[in-house]
Amino acid sequence: MIGIRLENIVKSFRSELILEGLNLTIEEGKFFALLGPSGCGKTTLLRLIAGFEMVDSGKIFLGDQDITQLPIHERPIKTVFQSYALFPHMNVFDNVAYGLRIKKLAPALVEQKVTRMLKAVHLDAHQYKSISQLSGGQQQRVALARAIVNEPDVLLLDEPLAALDPSLREKMLVELVDLQEKYKTTFIYVTHDQAEALAVADEMAIMNLDGVIEQIGSPKQVYEFPASSFVAQFVGTTNIFKGVIRQERYLQVQGLGELEVVLPADKRWAREGSHVCMSLRPEKIEITKQQTAGFSNMLTGVVEAIVYQGRYTQYKVRLKNDTSILVFEQNEEHFPQQEIDYFDEVLLYWQKENATLLER
Repeated sequence: MIGIRLENIVKSFRSELILEGLNLTIEEGKFFALLGPSGCGKTTLLRLIAGFEMVDSGKIFLGDQDITQLPIHERPIKTVFQSYALFPHMNVFDNVAYGLRIKKLAPALVEQKVTRMLKAVHLDAHQYKSISQLSGGQQQRVALARAIVNEPDVLLLDEPLAALDPSLREKMLVELVDLQEKYKTTFIYVTHDQAEALAVADEMAIMNLDGVIEQIGSPKQVYEFPASSFVAQFVGTTNIFKGVIRQERYLQVQGLGELEVVLPADKRWAREGSHVCMSLRPEKIEITKQQTAGFSNMLTGVVEAIVYQGRYTQYKVRLKNDTSILVFEQNEEHFPQQEIDYFDEVLLYWQKENATLLER
């Protein structure tokens, strides 16, 4: 079922067009991520859904209901901000209970709902503490509890973890997923951090700087099969090769020769003589100093940088056409499998199926 549907949304500020004819459908009960660089319009889109801003034209539907002109307080939608926006003069319990009391629910029911919610976010032992006594992660959980306890149809999250340190952010991501699965509320999560979006989303939309949605799909679809070079480079890390399609199975790259590729059957631009791009993820490449059989493609190069990243090692390799390529090698149990050092000549292997051709 449809949770949120946006039809031909147009929004501008001071004559600057932010969104033009945007269309988007988000299914009910999904954890949906809106991902894009700063200034692409994703927060504006969130504010339009919440009712903090009004559209210039277009319509917003919640299920079958047109909520385009509905005021904020009449929309069954709650928002969690980066700044938390908690009431400093209230303790944890009263912050979470605030919306329920505004609705004039019976005190016994308020206590029941708040107690259950605080237990769900692991704050039941802190219910009478003041906000200033809480850590950043605990404050964020209070903000989430205050929003979810009102049982909104849609919960909007505007970069809610941006102020947290990396380790705490990882823990909060797990808690967000757990809460969404438990309450089945439609979550719309806005972020510019692609790792966050890949970690939490059932589905995601990638917006470019023109406010245009470049691709919608599952995290795996977006990462493994990017629809454009913008998506390929914005979501994760990739190597981009530019070349010309030859014999319907090769990409001729200046200075590197012909690389074997798989042409997408449903793309009219993927034909003999077309100038296209190829995206190749660094983790899809095998780096070695030994000849290896069974791969579609092989390039040679010289290692010019090595960065140990814990779970993997990142290599920067200079190719014979004087361009560089990134390679991520997983650090396995018996690391290192082979000694690769600065200025070593190496062989780079990959399968043709692990590269994606993109329109140039």
